[in-house]
Amino acid sequence: MARRTALSKLTPARLQHLKPPVSGIVELRDKLARGLSLRVFASGRASWSFRYRPKNGGARRRIGLGEYPSVGLAAARQRADRLRGIVSGGGDPQGELHVEREAPTLAKLIDRYLAEAVRPKKKPRTVALYTHYLRNAIGPRIRTKKAHEVTVADVERLHRRLGAAGKRVTANRAVVALSGVYTFAVRRRMIEEMPNPARGVEKFREEKRERYLSTEELSRLGQTLRLGETKGLPWPSVPSSKHDRKPQNRKTLLGPHVAAAFRLLLFTGCRLREILELRWSEVDFERGLLLLPDSKTGRKTVVLNAPALQVLVDIPRIRGCEFVILGDDPKKPRADLHKPWDLVRHHSGLDGVRLHDLRHTHASVGAGAGLGLPIIGNLLGHKHADTTARYAHLGDDPLRRASDRIGSEIAAALGERLSANDELGTVIVAPMIEKQASATEISSVAAAHRREKARR
Repeated sequence: MARRTALSKLTPARLQHLKPPVSGIVELRDKLARGLSLRVFASGRASWSFRYRPKNGGARRRIGLGEYPSVGLAAARQRADRLRGIVSGGGDPQGELHVEREAPTLAKLIDRYLAEAVRPKKKPRTVALYTHYLRNAIGPRIRTKKAHEVTVADVERLHRRLGAAGKRVTANRAVVALSGVYTFAVRRRMIEEMPNPARGVEKFREEKRERYLSTEELSRLGQTLRLGETKGLPWPSVPSSKHDRKPQNRKTLLGPHVAAAFRLLLFTGCRLREILELRWSEVDFERGLLLLPDSKTGRKTVVLNAPALQVLVDIPRIRGCEFVILGDDPKKPRADLHKPWDLVRHHSGLDGVRLHDLRHTHASVGAGAGLGLPIIGNLLGHKHADTTARYAHLGDDPLRRASDRIGSEIAAALGERLSANDELGTVIVAPMIEKQASATEISSVAAAHRREKARR
């Protein structure tokens, strides 16, 4: 404990001749600046401090003013006078410093937001996106700041930097996610109410990618799938190497599960994960339905057309695998279809076409056939009517021949089980896929499925 001396007038001359105590601390209190004292340590170090009692009560507090002689007597008195004025006005300098030190960084708020507001309520892939936006897109320069010190200018700089790197969509999503972090933190009283620094930042304009396959493109895709299933697809040409395989060996054969996945994406309009994670227990052959317990929009029932049912019947069942589309591990769903799709679209001349565009194509065929938007929305499992409205303009396309069902239209374009009628100059779909899953067709496909299951 420091030995305190009586109040005395400190002078520069007196301070120059100070001697450190043999042990402990000696505290010299200044008579001219109330609360100011110089603490001298046995090591020879000396430091200024200001002691006060908060106006609203509580224990005395001490706040450091700097080391002597780096901070001289006159400067120490000026600092003490300024702090005394703050205390007289009801302030608490030391308490404010403590609050500042304990104030959470943005990184801490992000961790709490992900743990309490995202992981318990969002799907795993959504959680991964939020984590990417908040931990990868938002760099450490901002994340290490105290949350209340982040400004609109900081967020705007982040937004511009991501946009300049060609990541405009990521930039927009990161700002939206960051706004959610501050809304969450204020609601949970983790920080004082303050203007949200991510609110009001002008977003980059986003161009919606609405790519639909034409009838001719669907025909090329169908030819490619059949070639890949039978003879294999040649690899894209690369510079010759002494280790290259012979041309006849540079081919990839599409397995039945991969080809079936592509067809199901087209025939059902399902999302990629809905097909890759589809289990046999969720396929109702009797009623022609997929009963998905959990999709992007929650529980979902998919009405199967006859071509989709036939694809499911033809898929080989693997003992011990509960998933319709076989992956590397029978116990887990297939991770993705990126590599085989890259090969298929390259061979089909569909550069730039994404797997999700197969879903758009399914909807566009329905719109072109004159089906109402509410029906299309229900088929796709859209939660909001606005999402389906993007296909409204396709209903008046004069180049499209109306079809009474989406599945038969796509199957015809793919060239699946078709025959040509030269007199009429039209394409006639084989009876099994001429209409979409009538009750009779569903029954016949289901019966075929039972016979195949019994044979196995």
